[in-house]
Amino acid sequence: MGERRRTVRRRLLARAFIAALGLAGAAEARAEPPPAAAAPTAAKRPNFLIIVADDLGYSDLGAFGGEIETPNLDALAKSGVRLSGFHTAPTCSPTRAMLLTGSDNHQVGLGSMAEVLTAAQTGKPGYEGYLNTRSATLAELLRDGGYRTVMAGKWHLGLADDQSPAARGFERSYALLQGLQNHFGEDQDEAYRAAGVASTFREDGKVVTYPKGVYSADFYGDRMVKFLDEGKDDARPFFAYLTFTEPHWPLQAPPETIAKYKGRYDAGYEALRDQRLARLKALGLIAQDVQPHPLVDVPAWSALTAEQKRAEARKMEIYAAMVDRLDQNVGKVVAALKANGQYDNTVIIFLSDNGAEGSRIDTVRAVSDPAKLAALKVDNSFDNLGRANSHFGYGPGWAQAATTPSRLMKGYTTEGGIHTPAIIEGPGVAGGGRIVDALAHVTDIEPTVLSLAGVARPASYRGLPLAPAIGHSWAGLLAGKEATVRGSDETVAWELFFRRAVRQGNWKAVYLPAAPGGAAYSREAVLPANWELFDLKNDPAESRDLAASEPARLQTLIEAWNRYAAENGVILPPPVPSAAGKAGGR
Repeated sequence: MGERRRTVRRRLLARAFIAALGLAGAAEARAEPPPAAAAPTAAKRPNFLIIVADDLGYSDLGAFGGEIETPNLDALAKSGVRLSGFHTAPTCSPTRAMLLTGSDNHQVGLGSMAEVLTAAQTGKPGYEGYLNTRSATLAELLRDGGYRTVMAGKWHLGLADDQSPAARGFERSYALLQGLQNHFGEDQDEAYRAAGVASTFREDGKVVTYPKGVYSADFYGDRMVKFLDEGKDDARPFFAYLTFTEPHWPLQAPPETIAKYKGRYDAGYEALRDQRLARLKALGLIAQDVQPHPLVDVPAWSALTAEQKRAEARKMEIYAAMVDRLDQNVGKVVAALKANGQYDNTVIIFLSDNGAEGSRIDTVRAVSDPAKLAALKVDNSFDNLGRANSHFGYGPGWAQAATTPSRLMKGYTTEGGIHTPAIIEGPGVAGGGRIVDALAHVTDIEPTVLSLAGVARPASYRGLPLAPAIGHSWAGLLAGKEATVRGSDETVAWELFFRRAVRQGNWKAVYLPAAPGGAAYSREAVLPANWELFDLKNDPAESRDLAASEPARLQTLIEAWNRYAAENGVILPPPVPSAAGKAGGR
């Protein structure tokens, strides 16, 4: 990084800080967003590009210990900061709700995913299944504060006209509304519509048809480049939100990219976990003495037949190709910023929305009608894996290798589900490959962006009160002036699918109810389990339950979680009688 860029960063951070101070006093009294003219001068404020990967594992990127070729994201990590203590929700739409609003997901409509709401949750405040009226998105606040706002990729925060990106602050957008898509647009066929599993896309609010045969990472990368090029002469700074659908299932990728990884995973998921663990240690992302959590619900690689090993290795090759292709398109967008002269003044934030997906998927699982399923012509034969008419996931073995050393994966409030990679690079970031291990949370992104932009968060928006902001700005942390943004006694809590967790400093309590059949996203649950307690400083893998030896500390955390649940309207089923009176019953 040149001296010119360092100088620009120092100046921009100082200007943003001064602007933020000037606006802060009026924030709480403002019931309506300010007109664009009231914002600070555009030239004094940075641009923002937030990039979200979908179901990317903690160790998938080269900069986080992975073997997949990700030179563009690794370059951002090398010049910026890696947040090794970054956390999200256990799944995608709750994370995205918190990212864009800075509020707890239970407050702003995504208390659970819209697809799996229980009867008790449906229709309740905070469980609308879309961003509700207690929220204002970063796009809305920045647009009203003088920013140009654009988006390309997955939305997953509402399907209706008034819930789309165009209705929530984005001036230009091309969005997948649901949680997944066929990566080559195969789900735009009439058979998918008849089966009720066709994806919906909106461009600037209008329903459109995705171009069949175009790979999703390439399409969203190109669309973002188009949006950035359109605004290169706009005097306003920009806020860009690029949300890839890779590497979310169905696992599909262009054949030339898959070919790069042929044979690379033949040794199996246990070997991959060990290799990544060694690289994480070598990079300084985890301590040398850390032992990984044992793989759960996975047969030993040696117990598989030769044909099973061949198929499983192929799935991981395709997954790697998806991550590779995502990275290629990050490079494409960064190159466009450099060509437009915008790169030096752009803060880039990259994250995964949750841990790696380990559900066993070998069909379009939302389709139960055999005739409709047959009409989709899914072909998961070995030679067809990765093509547009294949449909599968890569399972818990590879997923837990990706989340090593952590416990479990997406959907769980254990570290494997909520501890994800994050990179920040740009003005105001004292980078150089620095690793910051402070506890960070996805709700911190909103106050960080607003503080650097010099835009205050109002107490109400469009005449309606906003849910409280719960995050912290990373401005001082990124500038190297602070070591943390949270005190050791501050509570950070989670709940999804009735699974719960709470942290204070390095102490974490986890509660995992049993679900019938072990289903990852069961609509029903019973609650016979007890809380577990872990010291993440000495046991980041959550392998040693200290509940019996530290009962007072556990009780403090349980009480903190109960306060969190009451404050945020968390809805749980009643505890089973055998659990009455035990720690964890509410």
